[in-house]
Amino acid sequence: MSSYQPQQTTTADQTASAIDATARTVHYKCGDCDMDVPLKRGEPIRCRNCGHRVLYKQRTNRMVQFEAR
Repeated sequence: MSSYQPQQTTTADQTASAIDATARTVHYKCGDCDMDVPLKRGEPIRCRNCGHRVLYKQRTNRMVQFEAR
């Protein structure tokens, strides 16, 4: 007996977005030694220098504007 196996089609956009999602790094600052810690998705949340587990996300460079009333 043969079983039906549908074709698996992936476009370049899907592949690029999957690679981009895993390769994107976010920079944090260690709460103990103030070292810059770049982390990717799935990596343990720990400073590579001192092992401290409290990391602070750095402020964005984009302008943030709120409407006050």
